[in-house]
Amino acid sequence: MNNHEHDKRRSNHRVIRMIIVDDEPIICEGLKKTIDWSQLGVEVAGVAYDGEQALQIVQSEPIDIVLTDIRMDGIDGLELAEQLRAMYPEISLVMISGYEDFEYARRAMRIGVSDYLLKPVNIDELKAVVSNVIARIRERDDHGSREEDVLWLMNAIHSKAEFAEAVPLRRCIGAGGSFRVIASQLTDYEQRYGDMPAEEIRDVQAEWKDMLEASLHAAGLSTIFAFAHPNLLYAFVHDPHNSMNERQWEKMLSQAAANWQREGEVAVALSASFTESEKTSEACERVKQMLFYSILQPEAILTEQLCKELENERRAFRGYSPPGDWASRLSSLLYRQEWAEAEAMLRELFAEMRKQRLLLPEMLSIYEEQMALLRQRLRHNAMQMNQTNERKLSVDLHQYNSYDAFEQLLLEELHALLDAVGNQSVNKSYWIVEKAMKYIAEHYSEDMKASEVAEWLNITPNHFSYIFKQNTGKNFKEYMNDVRIGHAQRLLATTNDKVFEIADRVGYKEYKYFVSVFKSVTGMTPKEYRAIKASM
Repeated sequence: MNNHEHDKRRSNHRVIRMIIVDDEPIICEGLKKTIDWSQLGVEVAGVAYDGEQALQIVQSEPIDIVLTDIRMDGIDGLELAEQLRAMYPEISLVMISGYEDFEYARRAMRIGVSDYLLKPVNIDELKAVVSNVIARIRERDDHGSREEDVLWLMNAIHSKAEFAEAVPLRRCIGAGGSFRVIASQLTDYEQRYGDMPAEEIRDVQAEWKDMLEASLHAAGLSTIFAFAHPNLLYAFVHDPHNSMNERQWEKMLSQAAANWQREGEVAVALSASFTESEKTSEACERVKQMLFYSILQPEAILTEQLCKELENERRAFRGYSPPGDWASRLSSLLYRQEWAEAEAMLRELFAEMRKQRLLLPEMLSIYEEQMALLRQRLRHNAMQMNQTNERKLSVDLHQYNSYDAFEQLLLEELHALLDAVGNQSVNKSYWIVEKAMKYIAEHYSEDMKASEVAEWLNITPNHFSYIFKQNTGKNFKEYMNDVRIGHAQRLLATTNDKVFEIADRVGYKEYKYFVSVFKSVTGMTPKEYRAIKASM
């Protein structure tokens, strides 16, 4: 079955068809029979025991959702996801992963899989995830247009095959000349228009479209306009006589954008010229991606050449990632309900990403990867995360298309997660150890023994030693040494204090013992460490 057939059958109230993929038949049957899928409007069209069988089903009949395990013999869930993304991008995927499989899930997210569950699967979470996927499918199905030419362009925007045969292209545009696609959006949309009533938004859109249309028609160009999003306007433009060069296009669009009478700016991306209408879908996708560069140059007309130049300038920043312990440190703050520190951590992350000139999709990818690690850590430490505490839909980067709005949205999401953690019951031993760790962080420079901390916590020393090692992976002495040496490293790198003074400040009264511990932890002496830091 080809993509044309997959899309052709879609309607607003149809049954959503799903297959379940797992190399353990009992799991397939359990997932199929445990839930009354019909109540969700879902038909389980079949089960497959490996990725190859799943592909055979998808190729032979229409499927909307694939619910699949990650680890399987033969074609595993990750390879299946890659093939489905390439051949049937309209199919939604839900991944199931064990804790030890999280690197697989992380890779899956990077190829566009945003919905996944952890084993053992919680039925309510599974229903919630699938319900959210269904909502997205139905929202996508509802895309349409009142006029054939808009429908043609909408099909091109969404890479649907029908657009190549559409009558409006022949009727309105004719043959000869060249084509371009323009994409535009309003800057700072959430701040300026986010709370505006729908009727007023329609007025804004009409003014926006009329402004561009007037300039294009004045230049003798034929157009088809379509809103793919309240803040994403496409224009398919035909230049019948190839009458305008690149500079003239940029000048005309700059003048049109300068006529905007409302708050903010209109960001505009212009595709390269093409002569084959079949390339419209490719051009639509390209200008949509080019618009993300408007965050770096909001008043410029974004051409292919300008975006290449901006990308070359950003080349040095590629591959940025937060510190390896970022999610771990954030989880500790959430458990301790320390919102100010958690907020500061997220703001520092965003400040660094802005400094690195990252685009919003790149920032979102990094953030979602870190949040996935964070949620994994919360679950691993007995936190019962409810699906309602997780984002139901992906972040709308046309709505939140500024650094400030994007950052504020994710701060609100983090605060909601902090509230959820505070309201959930967590493994008691974990709370005890977190309390002990906070106590250590505040008193590390004092002469401290495990038995004294246990007494402060009102538990037996043996029980404290057991749960401390269970939760941290280290005994009390090892953990104390790590904390103290960490502070010593900071002082060695940032002060000129003598080594024996630093040893005393972090809790070591015997200099030789401090040097011995420092070397066992870092692999070098304090003086060697200071020398290396000084040379950097």
